[in-house]
Amino acid sequence: MTIKTGRSFKAILLLGAASLFAAPLPAAAQSATRAAAFDVAAQDMGAALTQLGRDSGRSIVFSADAVRGKRTAGYRGRGSVERALAATLDGSGLTYRAGASGAYVVTRASVPAQDAPVRRRRPATPPPAAETAAPQVTAVEDIIVTARRMEERIIDVPVAVSAFSGEQLDDRKVEGGSELLRVVPNVNFSKDNFTGYNFSIRGIGTKAISVTTDPGVAVSFNNTALLRNRLFEQEYFDMERLEVLRGPQGTLYGRNATAGVVNMLPKLPELEEFSMSAQAELGNFDARRARGHINIPLGEQFAFRAAAAFTQRDGYDYNLVTQRRVNGRDLWSSRMGLLWKPNERFSANLLWEHFEEDDNRSRTGKQLCTRGESPAGLNWTDPSGAARTTRIDAASWAGTSLTPGCQAETLYSEEAFGAPNGIGFPIVTGMILVTPFNDSRTLPGTSRTGPRGAWGNYLFQTNIDPFSPVSGKQSADLREIETYFDPVFRAKNDVVQLNLEFVLTDSLTLHSQTLYMEDSYYGMQDYFRINPQSGLIACGQDRVLSRNPWQSVSPYAQYLGNCGARPTNDRSEIAYYGNGTFNDPQLGALDRLVAVDLSRSASKQWSQEFRLSSAFDGPVNFNLGANYLKFETEEDYYVFSNAFTIAAMGQNGMDWSGTCQWIGNPAQAATANPDACTYIDPNPIGKLDGQGHNYYRNMNIASTESWAVFGEGYFNLREDLRLTAGVRYTEDKKTTTPIPTQLLGSSNIWLGTGTVGKGYPRYPDEVHRWGEWTGRLALDWKPVLSFTDDTLVYASYSRGYKGGGANPRGPEDTSATNYPRLPTDFAAEYVNAYEVGMKNALMGGKMMLSASAFYYDYKDYQVTQVIDRTLHNENFDAEIYGMEFEAAWAPTRNFRLDATLGLLRTRIADGEKSIDIMNRTQGNDDWITLRPWPTSPATCIVPKDILARAMGSGVGNSVFLKAMCPGPELSAGLFRDDPRNWVVDQWGPVIYDPATYVNPKSGMHDTNGGRGFSADLSGNSLPNAPEMTFNIGAQYRIALPAGWDLMLRGDYYRQSESYMRVYNTEFDKLKSWENANLSMTLSHPIEHLTVQVYVKNIFDETPLTDGFTGPDEIGNSTNVFTLDPRLVGVSVRKEF
Repeated sequence: MTIKTGRSFKAILLLGAASLFAAPLPAAAQSATRAAAFDVAAQDMGAALTQLGRDSGRSIVFSADAVRGKRTAGYRGRGSVERALAATLDGSGLTYRAGASGAYVVTRASVPAQDAPVRRRRPATPPPAAETAAPQVTAVEDIIVTARRMEERIIDVPVAVSAFSGEQLDDRKVEGGSELLRVVPNVNFSKDNFTGYNFSIRGIGTKAISVTTDPGVAVSFNNTALLRNRLFEQEYFDMERLEVLRGPQGTLYGRNATAGVVNMLPKLPELEEFSMSAQAELGNFDARRARGHINIPLGEQFAFRAAAAFTQRDGYDYNLVTQRRVNGRDLWSSRMGLLWKPNERFSANLLWEHFEEDDNRSRTGKQLCTRGESPAGLNWTDPSGAARTTRIDAASWAGTSLTPGCQAETLYSEEAFGAPNGIGFPIVTGMILVTPFNDSRTLPGTSRTGPRGAWGNYLFQTNIDPFSPVSGKQSADLREIETYFDPVFRAKNDVVQLNLEFVLTDSLTLHSQTLYMEDSYYGMQDYFRINPQSGLIACGQDRVLSRNPWQSVSPYAQYLGNCGARPTNDRSEIAYYGNGTFNDPQLGALDRLVAVDLSRSASKQWSQEFRLSSAFDGPVNFNLGANYLKFETEEDYYVFSNAFTIAAMGQNGMDWSGTCQWIGNPAQAATANPDACTYIDPNPIGKLDGQGHNYYRNMNIASTESWAVFGEGYFNLREDLRLTAGVRYTEDKKTTTPIPTQLLGSSNIWLGTGTVGKGYPRYPDEVHRWGEWTGRLALDWKPVLSFTDDTLVYASYSRGYKGGGANPRGPEDTSATNYPRLPTDFAAEYVNAYEVGMKNALMGGKMMLSASAFYYDYKDYQVTQVIDRTLHNENFDAEIYGMEFEAAWAPTRNFRLDATLGLLRTRIADGEKSIDIMNRTQGNDDWITLRPWPTSPATCIVPKDILARAMGSGVGNSVFLKAMCPGPELSAGLFRDDPRNWVVDQWGPVIYDPATYVNPKSGMHDTNGGRGFSADLSGNSLPNAPEMTFNIGAQYRIALPAGWDLMLRGDYYRQSESYMRVYNTEFDKLKSWENANLSMTLSHPIEHLTVQVYVKNIFDETPLTDGFTGPDEIGNSTNVFTLDPRLVGVSVRKEF
């Protein structure tokens, strides 16, 4: 069915409007032709070009690689800027061309003539003595950026953008996407609980984890956005430049750039010269790394470039159970590029990048929990108005049903290193109802007959917490885990990109960019990250197993394994009947409860963009384009546990085998319904048939199809004033295949949770559509100020959009499960963004200083939390405002200082509400949270007076108390206004229907179907949005004998406190944290040899950078994430 429809006809209007940009106004006389006086001294080429641009008032852009090692004889005279530029470049092997923005772009000259051999790059010849005596001009280098899809100096771009060359990234030891927060203001990064991550800019990122959720920050490879990428896992190598654009960039970068863009630009093949580099590195944790590249011109028209990198190291964490290091790395990347340039009017660039990882990386960090405790009693008021107290035994059904797994307390206390209190887990109820034994013999060493006490005929000891260590505690070291299983991690990513450039005329260029991507991900690890106690499973040896008269073997027999050693001096009942094992088909034979989760995905993307750009010698230029994207993904999330299999075995009883073959009374075989059986997948994890209901499986199949047309025009209103106006129309179509989860599912009227006992039925595909206009309007001014060398002042308005997505679906019939009935989809995001900024070059180019201020009116920000076994995707309005400062100062050739400061305030709009699963009662002391029946996901809240009356009635402390939460119909009419309701006390029937109950205090139903009271989010901060980020870095160069240079650099980063969830409670608080790094680099520029020693995370800090809180039914424990430990390394790099 079609959920929403966009209006495609708007695109026709856009094309008409955009065509206005294609009609250039009459050419105006340009300052380029005007004569001026120039005095450029002999010096380094980079400094000379910077001076020439400053003196002429024109933008001259160049890459650091192109001018490295080159000098100029200078130019002194009067003439046009073109004449001065040509003279400055004379003999250097460089040339220039006019760009679309009016800037001059310096590039390497054409290839040598055919009879001239291609030569290796030779060491730069030392300048003659006379030139050596010339004064050194020091300046902060200009950086070319393509933020507006054309080459410009960063100071000329009316966008808040940070850009770093590959060399600058290496100097700062920024080795991957997760470390960009250290060098860009108002940027944050955190891993999510599954296959993705949250990269946020100005408080906006990806806090929704639906398979149909788009990222809020467009992560682009060479100007093409990738919906799935390995930004978190992959390390940078052979990079030309990395750009981070802050603020909505939808006009040129597309549909998922509401927060900004991270654009990774690799180095491309070059025709001009052969080059090669190799780098090797060793470090602590037995780290071994290498990277390198080779560029080979193949005649006049072709060039080939290849680059590769690999990293291997031991794990940062230690598993106290397996006694092995985990969270290690074994990954490698490669990239190959082929350039074909038959003439000056056509070029083709083909790129292929491959990434692969196979190791024991931890998908999440340690799991924290302030252990929950059973309430001692209930204080309540009876219908007559009398105050009463009902005592609660922690080991009773009431006690276990009211015991939280974890409490909503700070994650920074010693108590946070507790283990969840599993006595209240619904699945524990399911396990202890399994009774596979039928004994009536005398116990060894005693005069008693029949099994009694802790086990009885049960498989599992009752009234205990089977998921926790004996102490209820875990190691307080964030880098230690205690799990039965070490993590398993595998990832692959391939990107193929074809770039074509057609120079149609001297002023018009057509660009084509085609990309194909495949991505796969597999991450498996222990779910609880702790080691539960052993010995709680009954020993099956010498026991009589229950079976029907027509069965020769009990259906339980295949699941009961060997027993551990029995104490020779203890013939007590506990010693005799405990210490058994259970044979789980997925996890094997284990003597304790274990849970393992697996997150895997397979995705592919195809995209095509055509773009026409102009470079008219007049006041108007433009970018016009259209693109198409097709993305398909299939994601699976599993949780395997022998606890689930035990519960499934108990549900099937003695009439069904684990694979749902009828083994009951043969006379009933013809009428037996296989869907009343819970199918147990008999295969190990590597060979699953995928049909099992003895594990949790969340299947997500989705595709996205999107097309857009866009145009952006650049109008020089006068020489120092420019207007940028852009518009884009995007149409998104998202198709999902709803597949409900089926944990312990069957049609069993007492215990089932669905209509099928095997497999995962698929509902018909659902189609969701959105269509939206976005755009940008900016005015920038280049004033002549007495105290600056170059200044840009700009103001802009941007409209951003990110498509909505599909909510997960529960079973069609929810009467027995109470799966939440969510809207079919969740809303798209929209932002109106306003920004003003200033960029300055000062002190003769020795200082660059930029500042910006922004305000966002944000609608329907997408956030996900897990409630009742379902991903709830919620939307919240918010306002965001802040300021950013970036500075670079190089007062001398030997010293440089870099600093950034980000100030941010995010505020959720008044009236926004959401259920906090850590505080469902929201301080209403008349209510209490109740854990449901094992096969139901529906934790609910109950009035204390009704619960206490039920406990004092015929239900007493029985398992039927759990029926107050929605779930299977344990007894017809139970707790309902129904004549069959047998729960009656002295005041009459005990009635509670959580779906309709009217709160006597408010006079309305205000508990969201019994799930809890809504928390008021008004004024709260958005998650992962620290109000301050600060970075400062300093480097000092020391000239050594024989041409060596020694560079000392230190970097410090700090971010203020933030929150991991929208509720902003003490439980959510993430304390401020800091990070410091040092490096020492010894280089010989002439020999192109570099040796570097570095220390990252000097103080070995382990701050909590984010957390993900799990659902009630497994205790609400929180997976936390932290930094890498202190890393020490030494590397050697040689260029040829």
